[in-house]
Amino acid sequence: MKFQIPEIKLPQVDADDLRIGHYINQKTKKTSIHIVGFCCDEGVKRNNGRIGASTAPDEIRRQFWKMTPNPTTSNKFISLLESTKDYGNIVVQNGEMEKGQERLGEWVSEVLAQDGFPIILGGGHETSFGHFLGYVHQNKKINILNWDAHSDVRALKDGKGHSGSPFFQILEYHSDLCNQYIVAGLQRHSFSANHLKYLQERDCKYFFKGEITRSSIDSIYDRLNHPTLVTMDMDALDQRVAPGVSAPNVNGFMLDVWLQSAFNAGKCKNVTSLDIVEFNPNFDRDNQTARVAALTLWKFYEGRGL
Repeated sequence: MKFQIPEIKLPQVDADDLRIGHYINQKTKKTSIHIVGFCCDEGVKRNNGRIGASTAPDEIRRQFWKMTPNPTTSNKFISLLESTKDYGNIVVQNGEMEKGQERLGEWVSEVLAQDGFPIILGGGHETSFGHFLGYVHQNKKINILNWDAHSDVRALKDGKGHSGSPFFQILEYHSDLCNQYIVAGLQRHSFSANHLKYLQERDCKYFFKGEITRSSIDSIYDRLNHPTLVTMDMDALDQRVAPGVSAPNVNGFMLDVWLQSAFNAGKCKNVTSLDIVEFNPNFDRDNQTARVAALTLWKFYEGRGL
């Protein structure tokens, strides 16, 4: 499989001040964490959203690679980084979203077959359907936990998927491999009665934004009883925290709650893969959202290193 390799310059630092980017891809240990970018805007375009998420993976990398490993748990954190391989990007051409999702599914399947942990940097939320296809190829039953302001169970448009339909597609998929769909962070002003009914009819679990606290986050992860795909949609964050997203949120999560969910995703042993989606650099401010996305990934590593 061909990947586009990003050209990202590492910061010039002293040997006693190395950054995350200096440790990734060093091949000093067996690879356990596998990263790929999914450069796709087609699903957002089909859903009449703000174009720009296709450029997000490299912007997340630029900010993540500049960060330092956690100094209080540096050995464990660095060990995880040294076992991380970044493959580069799967670049989706205009109108070829479904082909791109298939390619992403093949990559995820290969990683899962090696008992590796896939991390996908999106891209619009159509990323998650390609992510799920990896489990289909492995015939592996999973839970899905979506941190999101929207349920993303919209019907297809002209028979085609989009950024608002990935979990409708997953729940309707003939494989029946989605054991349960859980969505947390829903906004009542952005969530229709028909979509609520759809979730209820399929025995999905859902939590509105006002129901999410640090303790409820712990409870959600503690109750995961199957391998779980976690997807983190940046539009669940308040737009004061994350202005550069496909769909701005005027009443979203504050940063501490969001980062707690990322930390728990790393800590929870039943979480088997992660994607971060809907960051849109075209509408960012001073790289603020890029840094939040990178810190989300950093908190995942922190939790994983416990």
